[in-house]
Amino acid sequence: MPRFSTRDASPWLVLVIVCFAQFMVVLDATISNVALPSIQADLGFSEANLQWVVNGYTLLFGGFLLLGGRAADLLGRRKLFVAGVALFTLSSLACALATSEVTLIVARAFQGLGAALVSPAALSIITTTFAEGTERTRALAIWGGIAAGGSAVGLLLGGVLTELLSWEWVFLVNVPVGLGVMAVALRLVPESRVAGAARAFDLTGAVTVTGGLLLLVYAIVKAEQAGWASLQTLGLGAIALALLGGFLAWEARQAAPLVRVGIFRIRTLAAANAVMLLVVAGLFAMFFFATIHLQRVLGYSPLDAGVAFLPVSALILTGSGVSTVLVKRIGPRGTAIFGMTVGAAGLLLLTQAGPTASYWTDMFPALAIMAFGMGNAFVPLTIIATSGISDDDAGLASGLFNTAQQIGGALGLAVLSTLAADRTTADLAELGRAPSLAETNIALVDGFQMAYVAAAGLLALGAVLLTVMLRRRHLAVIDAEVDEPVAVPA
Repeated sequence: MPRFSTRDASPWLVLVIVCFAQFMVVLDATISNVALPSIQADLGFSEANLQWVVNGYTLLFGGFLLLGGRAADLLGRRKLFVAGVALFTLSSLACALATSEVTLIVARAFQGLGAALVSPAALSIITTTFAEGTERTRALAIWGGIAAGGSAVGLLLGGVLTELLSWEWVFLVNVPVGLGVMAVALRLVPESRVAGAARAFDLTGAVTVTGGLLLLVYAIVKAEQAGWASLQTLGLGAIALALLGGFLAWEARQAAPLVRVGIFRIRTLAAANAVMLLVVAGLFAMFFFATIHLQRVLGYSPLDAGVAFLPVSALILTGSGVSTVLVKRIGPRGTAIFGMTVGAAGLLLLTQAGPTASYWTDMFPALAIMAFGMGNAFVPLTIIATSGISDDDAGLASGLFNTAQQIGGALGLAVLSTLAADRTTADLAELGRAPSLAETNIALVDGFQMAYVAAAGLLALGAVLLTVMLRRRHLAVIDAEVDEPVAVPA
């Protein structure tokens, strides 16, 4: 049963509140993408600096997630949730008011920091509000659908706001939503923290892990330009790994660590995080390349491209709903493997969409299959990652899970972008002359198709990894919990 007294708000109302905030956070990872040309023209961004409108957000989001998750456990989950929403809302307003490259990039970075406080606190509020079992499964299905569908909705909303109003509105839209979430959360979301936890703050651990994650994400993001074998990439990667290794060694000796190293011995948590990293790597890259395919090759406007992804979002949500039934029938592991297999099939089918493809006959069927599969993968992976975790570690587990998603997205996009760009460059070089527009489009799509195949391979690898890492004994407790009968909420 949900852990509420009769005087508390309905746990389902609490779920709505935290999902609103999570939707806003996920949305902002993609909502600015279709507005980039307008931002560049208005603020005078150079080609090299334009990427930091997106990467400034990603860097701080990915780098501070672990710190945000543990701080939520120790300082209070509602407190960190509200503080994160407040910072995110204020930073969104600063983005809309920005008048230069520097001010917009800095504001986006603070948006990412706010998101890093919101996301793990929101997920840990869910896992401490709903007891393990069918109700938590249902709640996580809604959460998973929001997380998976937010990126596609961001493309739609970004296109609508940019085309009908101006680019500033892709950020201004967060302000009323954030203010509303804060006001309602302060009244209705219960406070929770680790009982009797030491209030000492592990500053060394926080600086080390955050610095390591920031450098790792930065190295991944810049690898596409500098090259994977460049001194810059290898040097930053080595420093990042040294910091993360030092962090683990430091934490193992602390009485009140930022991250309890023993949590990685929980097989379900370790497996779900590793697999989620692979899944999100493929998913983020797919959205990126499919969006470019629609606009640069097929000639779609930002609004038309956004509308094209609307049914994709609906099918992700549909898959999330179906997964709650499948979890009870074949278990979370079987459902996740099914979802990843279907998603990989959709990505392979997408390779058949050429430079003269029709969206509805060539691209949409593949995207629909992929979206339905992804909806079925996210929910069971979230269940596996958060089941068997004590309330004391709820924020930490949530931070780890969100970190896997952010690092996976950055890594997947960087690696697959490099593969696609190399294939396109090689095709054009073979011509031995300046290419025509048609030849350029053919080369672009050839690169996209290689990326789709690689993304499908990542999902297939995730399915294999989940099969190998989790045995029936690891899932026995979870299978018993999801079979627990509970009353259907009104």
